[in-house]
Amino acid sequence: MDNDNRRASRRTEVLSNHLLPRPHTTTAHLSPSNCLSYAPPELSSSNPVSFDTYVMRSLLDGHNLDDRDWLFGLIVQSPLFNRQERGGRVFVSVDYNHTMEQQREETMRRIGYLLDRGVFRGWLTGDGPQEELRKLALHEVISMYDHSLAVKIGVHIFLWGGAVKFLGTKRHHDKWLRATENYELKGCFAMTELGHGSNVRGVETVTTYDSRSGEFVINTPCESAQKYWIGGAANHATHTIVFSQLYINGGNQGVHAFICPIRDSSGNVCPNIRIAECGHKIGLNGVDNGRIWFDNVRIPRENLLNSVADVSPRGEYLSSIKNVDQRFAAFLAPLTSGRVTIASSAVYISKIGLSIAIRYALTRRAFSMTPNGPEVLLLDYPSHQQRLLPLLAKIYAMSFAGLELKMLYVNRTPESNKAIHIVSSAYKATFTWNNMRTLQECREACGGQGVKSENRIGPFKGEFDVHSTFEGDNNVLMQQISKALLGEYIVCQTKKKPFRGLGLEHMNNPAPVLPSQLTSSILRSSEFQLDLFHLRERDLLGRFAAEVSQYQAQGESKESAFNLSYQVAEDLGRAFSERAILKTFIEVESKVPAGSLKDVLGLLRSLYALISVDEDAAFLRYGYLSTENAAAVRKEVLKLCTELRPHALALVSSFGIPDAFLSPIAFDWVGSNAWPSAQH
Repeated sequence: MDNDNRRASRRTEVLSNHLLPRPHTTTAHLSPSNCLSYAPPELSSSNPVSFDTYVMRSLLDGHNLDDRDWLFGLIVQSPLFNRQERGGRVFVSVDYNHTMEQQREETMRRIGYLLDRGVFRGWLTGDGPQEELRKLALHEVISMYDHSLAVKIGVHIFLWGGAVKFLGTKRHHDKWLRATENYELKGCFAMTELGHGSNVRGVETVTTYDSRSGEFVINTPCESAQKYWIGGAANHATHTIVFSQLYINGGNQGVHAFICPIRDSSGNVCPNIRIAECGHKIGLNGVDNGRIWFDNVRIPRENLLNSVADVSPRGEYLSSIKNVDQRFAAFLAPLTSGRVTIASSAVYISKIGLSIAIRYALTRRAFSMTPNGPEVLLLDYPSHQQRLLPLLAKIYAMSFAGLELKMLYVNRTPESNKAIHIVSSAYKATFTWNNMRTLQECREACGGQGVKSENRIGPFKGEFDVHSTFEGDNNVLMQQISKALLGEYIVCQTKKKPFRGLGLEHMNNPAPVLPSQLTSSILRSSEFQLDLFHLRERDLLGRFAAEVSQYQAQGESKESAFNLSYQVAEDLGRAFSERAILKTFIEVESKVPAGSLKDVLGLLRSLYALISVDEDAAFLRYGYLSTENAAAVRKEVLKLCTELRPHALALVSSFGIPDAFLSPIAFDWVGSNAWPSAQH
């Protein structure tokens, strides 16, 4: 009975504790412990600023710094850009929780805000390199805020407007350019189709000329010919550029470009045109991608963009470019600007990801090296350094290369168009692949905080994944580069001409001879690095030419031989891109006077070169390096990361990105997750 009484008494006490309010008591025997806290990395002696970060930013951005900062300010100060306060700081970013329809309307309201403040002034009506550089700089800032906004503007200005400007003549310029710049109309760019994306030459849309009425008639002959992924088509565009096969008197003259209205001023779809939605996407839902069908749509003869070719009222086909391939290449000119902007955008998004991840790693601690010792900063772990700092070196290298590409583009001449096409294709592929890898590594390096949408890195992955296939599938572009290099090689070999252009002049010299043993000083020598990259490129070009020739000797066609040699072609495309990037880095570094800035650039350049070697199996596959020397390269990468660690904060600060464009965890990650912030 005593046991039963004790059990009953205990149950009564437990039930009373649940049911009756009891006074709050403190646990006196618990002693306070030191909690993790945020300390700004700028206050730490382990993050000294040894060089002028503004001078470094000037090297990286290269142009229009004041214009960039002006637009940063316009965006940060407006509630249209979703200003949020977290941890006592203001941040701006897109709310991806909004519906697709809401995101599209927000995009249009933001365009209106920028338009009213003169952001687009001169983007189409201005002339000269300075006007183009201003446009590119402002577009880069817009991309750093929201990819949908940048793409929506890019389709309207760079693609629609660019096609009118570069493929049209005065009659088109007078009628359409200023109206486009002022958004009196909204343009889109109907090139890709359901059945043909990268293969533009194979598009199936058909345009025939009716000499009786003096009109062109556009038709979608089959479902695979529907225009697909056309940004702006689903909701807002009033006009489009249609790329289609031109038929005159039963003969096909190849792909040409036409201006075609698709909606009236009230937004109603024009007669004989059908438009459908492409649907929700993994990113870019602020862009209204649509599908277009044409059913005997008639447009005036004057709507043919005729800088390359024209059709007379009687139906005579006229073109000063007799070569069909050259004529087709001229029609693809508007895509060059798109590849330039995509390459630049990929670099700037990587800068945001690295700025967030590195700042977080400079303030977040994990584990301790000794019992009861302090926890260690993430960036003080060699493994964490090797995750992020080589990517930082790559972004510095790609910034300089991207800037050189922009200068080549804005100062273009007819003679430089081929080089621009090849280099822009190489950089578009290389930079966008690198961006996706960088964002994934930065997401992982931020742990659980990297999963939160407010910290930007995760959503960026979905938003920028499309770059890999945007305006040319990256794998196809890299094979195009190798094909172009093979053409140069064959011409120079058969005509006994020296190589000239595309940085291939090194092919005129004897093959470099590398040291048998690689010391630290040799590995960090720019001369050695360039020799090693030259050796890889020249050998792969020779191997590629020999392999294609061998297949042709066995009876394969030239195209079939090329396709069968795609593995070497991919290696060659990478070798060309990385050599071009390194060469530009060395040129930039050579112009900087001796001092701390030049010293840190030397570390970055060496890390870029050596991580590129370490990551490319071609150096071992084809015997450019012995296994011992490949191991020496890997060890040197670790040393370089250790030496760059003290400069990490200054290097990301040199990007010149406003705090509001980063994320809460780039700063006080404790305060931004504190209870007041959660209530907010």
